[in-house]
Amino acid sequence: MRFHLRAITNEGRIESLDFQAVDEQSARQQAESRGYTVLQVQSRRSVSLLRQSRFPVQLFSQELLVLLSAGLPLVDAIETLGEKEKRDEFRALLGRLVAVLRQGQPFSVALEQQPAVFSQLYVATVRAAEKTSDLAPALSRYVAYQAQIEAIRKRALNASIYPMVLIGAGAVVSLFLLFYVVPRFGKIYEDRTTELPFFSKILIGWGQVVEGHAMIALGLLAGLVIAIIFAARDPRAKAFLGDILWRVPAIGERLKVYQLARLYRTTGMLLRGGMPLVSALGMSAELLHPVLRERLAATSKAISEGLGVSESFDKNGLATPVAMRMLVVGEQGGNMGEMLDRAAGFHDEELARWVDWFTRMFEPLLMALIGLVIGAIVILMYMPIFELAGNLR
Repeated sequence: MRFHLRAITNEGRIESLDFQAVDEQSARQQAESRGYTVLQVQSRRSVSLLRQSRFPVQLFSQELLVLLSAGLPLVDAIETLGEKEKRDEFRALLGRLVAVLRQGQPFSVALEQQPAVFSQLYVATVRAAEKTSDLAPALSRYVAYQAQIEAIRKRALNASIYPMVLIGAGAVVSLFLLFYVVPRFGKIYEDRTTELPFFSKILIGWGQVVEGHAMIALGLLAGLVIAIIFAARDPRAKAFLGDILWRVPAIGERLKVYQLARLYRTTGMLLRGGMPLVSALGMSAELLHPVLRERLAATSKAISEGLGVSESFDKNGLATPVAMRMLVVGEQGGNMGEMLDRAAGFHDEELARWVDWFTRMFEPLLMALIGLVIGAIVILMYMPIFELAGNLR
C-alpha cells in the first residue's frame, strides 16, 4: 500500500513523500529512519477489485524454520529471506525486523512492533520460546497449528462451493424470468377480459412494473448486489450473521464445538511452548465468540483461585465430554498441552464428518427448492393459457 506523507527535514523544510509500506505505522517508521519528522500520513488506495496483498506469515515461518534448522543465526536467516523477496513492502518489513534485532532486542519485540502483520498469538508463541531458547520447535508447532486450522477452513469452504454455485445459478435463472420473460408475458394478457388467477395477477403486475420502470428496477437490483458485497466484507454484518447462526440449535451447537476445538488447540500449543495456563487462556480468548469469551474469563479466574482445570472448564461450560476426560488425564499426567491438542483433533474429525453429512443432505434439498421456485414462476406465467385451453373444450 502506498502512503503520502508530509514531513519536516533536518533543515526545517516541509516536504511531501511517498512510501510503499504494509501499514501507516511502517510508513511513518521509514520516514523517521531517514531523519524526517512526520506531520501527516495519508493512505493512497488504488481503485481495484482485488484485496491488498498480505504478508504470508505461515510461509515466512516455514522458510525461517528451514534456515534455522540448517544452522543459520536468526538475523542472517531473516536477511536471507529479505534478499529473495521480490515485493518492496515485504522486503522493507523484513528489513525492519533485522534492524530491531541488530539493536539487541528480542525477536518477539521486533514482531510486536508490526501488529498489522503478526498476531498476538504469533508474538506470544515466539516470546514463550525465547525463554527456553527453542525458537525452531516453536515455529514448527505454529506451522503445524496453522496447517490444521487451514485444513479445517478449506474443508468447510470446499463443502460450500457447490451449494453456492447452485444458489447463483438459481438466482440468475429466476432474475432472467422475472426481469425479461414475465414482462413480455404481461403484454399477452393485457387485453384479456377473463379473470386471471390471483398469483398470476401479482406476477403480471410485477412484469408491468418492470416494463414501465426498467431503469429503476435494474438500479435497485444493482444496489442490492452492491449492498450484499459490502455486507459480506463488513465485520459488523459478519458478526450479526454469526449471532443469528449461533442461535440456530443444530448449527449453533456445531459452531460452539468448532470454537472449543480452536480453544483447545491454541491453548495446547501455547502450553507446549512453555506459557502458563492462565496466560495461554487469555491469549486464546480473542478467537472465541463473545459468549464463550465471558465463560473463558470466568474459567481463568477460577483456575487462578485454585480450582482444578477440568472442574473449572466443566463448571463454565467449556468442556465437552471427550475434552473433560482429556483434561482429567492431563491433570494427572502433567501433559495438559498434549491432551488439549488431542481433544481438538477429535473434535476436528467430528466436525469434518458432520460437514460431509450436512452437505450431502443440504444439496438435494437446495436443488429441490430452486426447482420449486423456478417451476412456480413458470406455472404462474402459463396458468392463464391452461385455463383458456380448458374453456375452449
